[in-house]
Amino acid sequence: MSPRIFVEPPLGTDADLALPPGAARHAQVLRLQPGAALRLFDGDGGEWDARVTHMGRSEVRVRVGAHEAIDRELACHVTLAVGMPANERMDTLVEKATELGVAAIVPLMCERSVLRLQGERAVKKLAHWRGVAIAACEQSGRTRLPALHAVTPLAAWLQALPVVASTATSAESHARWLLSLDPLVPGVGRRLAALAPGSETSVCVLSGPEGGLSPAEQALALRFGFTPVSLGPRVLRADTAPLAALACIAALIGLTA
Repeated sequence: MSPRIFVEPPLGTDADLALPPGAARHAQVLRLQPGAALRLFDGDGGEWDARVTHMGRSEVRVRVGAHEAIDRELACHVTLAVGMPANERMDTLVEKATELGVAAIVPLMCERSVLRLQGERAVKKLAHWRGVAIAACEQSGRTRLPALHAVTPLAAWLQALPVVASTATSAESHARWLLSLDPLVPGVGRRLAALAPGSETSVCVLSGPEGGLSPAEQALALRFGFTPVSLGPRVLRADTAPLAALACIAALIGLTA
């Protein structure tokens, strides 16, 4: 199987292209030689055949071939809105969520968040997570990069959500799920795995940081149309719960045809 390398868009058939530094370094680490085949993608869908035409210390050039409209995305657009776990756990969450097919990730700061990012530090972290997502796409075969949203306080993010129409059809096709084990939350016993697959076109899954969402935060989420769902009786870590939910959705709904 030819190596897959991400290149910032746009790509085009028959282009004679000097790979940008990150992609060139990737090709050098793989010890590709002139004539070697590779696959390029720009994160907007599909892949291009390509061949190395020049391998140097400071420059790697390729000839871009035919485009193939490959789609390996989930049939459902899944957003994970997560209270950021601390240390390296957020890196792992971004990596594994990308492999599993997440469409968007929203890093949230919550009342009980250990990790708090603002200003330049938040911008640098976002760039780092984008690199993690790119590497996961290269490894897993995805041709679309997940959207990584700016770090946002939970309340501000909820208040900025679009209003979902009150019709039954709209509510079913644009689901909002709150991961919760809190017995005080109405309807908390509903199991995510029991939801009927195939009816949703988009799902937003909200999960808390270490220590979970506060009662006030859960109440606010309910006000903005989130339905409490459970993954079972065990308490999962802040980085495990959203991944388990995503894996469950992927298994229920599957890939695009």
